[in-house]
Amino acid sequence: MGNAESSVFQKRMARVPPADQAEIQSGFENLCQAKNSTKKSLGLAAFQDSIGSSLPSAMSNRIFHGIQSENPTSKASPATPEIRREQYALFIVDILRGTADEKGAITVHMMTSDNKEEVTGQEVQKFLEDLIWAVVYVLQRENALSGWSLENTRDCKSGTLTLAAQLLSQLHSAGEQTLKEVECLSSSFTQTSITDWLYRAPIVSMFLRIVVTLGLSIMKESTEHQLDLSSLVPKCKKGKKTSFCSLLDFPSVMFLNSHLPSEMQQRWRLLFSTQIHGESFSQLCGHLVDQGPSLLVLRDSDGFIFGGFASQSWEVKPQFKGDSRCFLFTVSPHLDIYTYTGYNDHYMYLNHGQQTMPNGLGMGGQHEYFGLWIDSNFGKGHSKAKPRCTTYNSPQLSAKEDFTIDTLEVWALGELPEHLQAKNKKSVLDADPEARALLEMTGRVRQSDGLRDKEEDEES
Repeated sequence: MGNAESSVFQKRMARVPPADQAEIQSGFENLCQAKNSTKKSLGLAAFQDSIGSSLPSAMSNRIFHGIQSENPTSKASPATPEIRREQYALFIVDILRGTADEKGAITVHMMTSDNKEEVTGQEVQKFLEDLIWAVVYVLQRENALSGWSLENTRDCKSGTLTLAAQLLSQLHSAGEQTLKEVECLSSSFTQTSITDWLYRAPIVSMFLRIVVTLGLSIMKESTEHQLDLSSLVPKCKKGKKTSFCSLLDFPSVMFLNSHLPSEMQQRWRLLFSTQIHGESFSQLCGHLVDQGPSLLVLRDSDGFIFGGFASQSWEVKPQFKGDSRCFLFTVSPHLDIYTYTGYNDHYMYLNHGQQTMPNGLGMGGQHEYFGLWIDSNFGKGHSKAKPRCTTYNSPQLSAKEDFTIDTLEVWALGELPEHLQAKNKKSVLDADPEARALLEMTGRVRQSDGLRDKEEDEES
């Protein structure tokens, strides 16, 4: 390795500690040894054989082209059909710690193998589909789904397509003009546009980091990797209701979770589902009230899936509450999030049993014209936004303005509120040792014994 190569290579590698440098470079040596080869380079077929089933073939092919684009020297040099250790190491470092321009250049090469200066919207779309599916694949293979099951969520393939379309919609032309989906697919984009897009859609870079880290078994214990996982994959607690199947697909779970406040990204706990608790507004309120922040998801009779994030505990009272962190969203047929506009503070509303005020659950807009409304006469609702909801700038979420609910589910987010933690930890008998002693003297068993331990087991 010449002086020019050494200088450029060492400067870039200095972004990671020496221990990580050694791990990265030994990773390539292990790939070469897997082929029982004395060569210090790998072609595409050998690279994919060495990786085996760690990654889907479409993604390992893209990663190979990304590695191939790396140049460890300060001099321009043509791409070679095989990759070397220095290229492999720089690729890892650039994906994990690279500048925006470095990530943009690599991403463009991963999108197309033709070394073109521009990529089409269709190439970006296909890249996103391969990337999202690779994320799901490596998380499942590493048992890192944190309690989520692909069998008990919506179809992952359709979720992959809608998330890819959502991320593509954030890609702008050189003139910073937002393009319609059809226009975006047929447009061409420069590396500058791709670099800017990675800044606006940070989840794409996060997906790349997870795929590279888990797929190539590199720096899996790093703090950055653990933060990526925690912000994308919440621990799912839905009890032992094996028949329950969520309205959400796993890609949409990752997308929604990445937009939640960080303290609410760690855990999702199923509070209510019409599949389990039946179609009752009283039941909904009973499971929803005073449970901390929550995510409400519903499907209307036309198959549209949408909902809202409530940043505070729900309370039954005839006033609006909540704060600017609340948002509305759609999952199907389109995936998107709609945040507050600052126009008013009508974030969340829950009322029941009053004659003078509307009875039901609402988010955004105003009385009788909510962005999302579920009537206390359970089964009916509306989404009125002509042209947009004043609070969240959301369009009509449902297929029809007045809709019929097919299925509804609510997830509590983050840690259990303190008052519920205290309630779980302390029973009446804990507070009254005399009553506990009397019970034990009569030979009777406390019915609550073991339940709290069981709760913790289900959580883990």
